[in-house]
Amino acid sequence: MFFTLMAVTFGISAFVAWLSVTLFKRPLAEIFERIIKDPISVAWQKYVVFATYVVGVSGGVRIYQLERYITAPHHDAEIITLSAERWVLELYRTVIETLQSIAWMYLIVFIFALVAYVIVKGFEFKYRSYEAPKPTPEKKD
Repeated sequence: MFFTLMAVTFGISAFVAWLSVTLFKRPLAEIFERIIKDPISVAWQKYVVFATYVVGVSGGVRIYQLERYITAPHHDAEIITLSAERWVLELYRTVIETLQSIAWMYLIVFIFALVAYVIVKGFEFKYRSYEAPKPTPEKKD
């Protein structure tokens, strides 16, 4: 029963991570293309996708929490049995923990992206101010 729970939580967390990657793929691509403006932006996108899967699965499959079903916390305690209620609780916890882990990771990525965007905009503004002003054509009455 424990191995089934572990496999199911892994599958659910991988699915939730895939769903998150699918939802955020286009915004990530646009952000990285805008900030980096180089073909290496694709590599950064791939890295963030990989990190999303790693963070999502590691957050959703909580090994230390699952150990409660195979070992007792101390000598006098009993091992917790996997009932239907526990299954529902563990599956719900898997979804929530996966989403929470991915949300924190994306928050950090987007904070750094926002800082990078502000820096890029600052350099663009500075570059435009150094350009010579173009003469405007005179209007004839």
